[in-house]
Amino acid sequence: MIRKWSASIVRAGRAVGGSSAPVTYTLIALCCLAFLAGPASGLNPAYGTGEELLAVQRAYFRRWGVIPAELFEGSGRTALTPATALFVHGSWVHLLGNMLFLYVFGAMTEERMGRVQFTLFYVGCGYLALLGYAVANADSEQSLVGASGAISAVLGAFLYLFPRARVTSLLPFLFFLPVRFPAWVVLPFWAALQWLAAGRAPDGPGVAYLAHLIGFGLGFGYASVRYGRPTGPTRVKAAPAPAPEGENQP
Repeated sequence: MIRKWSASIVRAGRAVGGSSAPVTYTLIALCCLAFLAGPASGLNPAYGTGEELLAVQRAYFRRWGVIPAELFEGSGRTALTPATALFVHGSWVHLLGNMLFLYVFGAMTEERMGRVQFTLFYVGCGYLALLGYAVANADSEQSLVGASGAISAVLGAFLYLFPRARVTSLLPFLFFLPVRFPAWVVLPFWAALQWLAAGRAPDGPGVAYLAHLIGFGLGFGYASVRYGRPTGPTRVKAAPAPAPEGENQP
C-alpha cells in the first residue's frame, strides 16, 4: 500500500513538473491537501464531532487565518497570517469554487508571466488583498481565510493580458446554460457583482468582498504596468460560474 501511494505521488509530481503551469497545479494541490488534513473537511475523526468539531474549527481558523484586530499588534506570527490564510478554506464549497477559478484562469496567466514571477505575484497580491481588508476593518474579530484575494488578482491580470479570450460562463438567470463571452465582458461583470455585494455586506461572518476588489485591482494594475499590449483572441477551456466563493469569515 505504501509503495502504491509513493508511486502515485511520484507520478503526480512528474505530471506537474512537466506541465505548462506547474505553479498553478501545485497551489491547487496544496490548498486541497491543507483542507483535507484540517478540521474544516470533517473527514478526520480525530477532531471529534458536533460542538467539539466546531470548537476545533474555530481555533484552527483563528490560528491560520487573518484576525484584523490582532494583525497590527506587532506579533511575527500574526504578520504571517495573510500568507497562511491563502491556503485555508472554510468549507467544501469555498474550496471547490476557488480552485475552479484558479484552474481556469491561473494556467494561462502563469504561462504568460513565468513560474517565479507568477508565484511572487500570487502570494504578494493575495497578502496585500487580505492586508487591505484588515486595514479597512481594523476592529473586526472575525477570522478571515481563503485564496480569493490572490485568485481575484489572477482574474485582474487575466483581464488585462487576455481581454478577448472567450470564457464559457454558467449564468444562474439563464438556468445555468453555458454561454461564451469575451473576458472583457465576463470579468468586469464579476467585479461589478463584487462591488455591489461589498456595499450590501453585513457585519460579521460572510464573504469578504472588499478583499476580492483589492486583489482584482492589484492584479490588473500590475499587469498593465509590467506588460505591453494584451494578446489576441484565445479560448478558455473551462467554465466557471460568474463569481467564486469568497474569503470566508467563519
